[in-house]
Amino acid sequence: MDYQVILSFPARSDIQNIVHYISLYNQEQAWRFGLFLIQQARSLGQFPSRGGVVPEFDDESIREIFVKAYRIVYRLDRNKRTVEIIRFWHAARGTPVVSDCS
Repeated sequence: MDYQVILSFPARSDIQNIVHYISLYNQEQAWRFGLFLIQQARSLGQFPSRGGVVPEFDDESIREIFVKAYRIVYRLDRNKRTVEIIRFWHAARGTPVVSDCS
């Protein structure tokens, strides 16, 4: 049984900002890339443990996968069987800002 994937408010805002920025140069590519990032995040519903623990945080439940130049940071809750996408964070920006997004 798959885990439920939830996009937090900050993650939704991140996607909007990413798509907006890319659309300044190429609207079609911006839309495709935004959908691609969301598809990658949703794939965590089937394989929630595939990401590694975020090294900057001392929390086994906060994990990440890398997609192109982005870190998809998520909180894994095995008891609730949920994957909460916390941030879509460009790797060049350094450590992701993570707060209690629940």
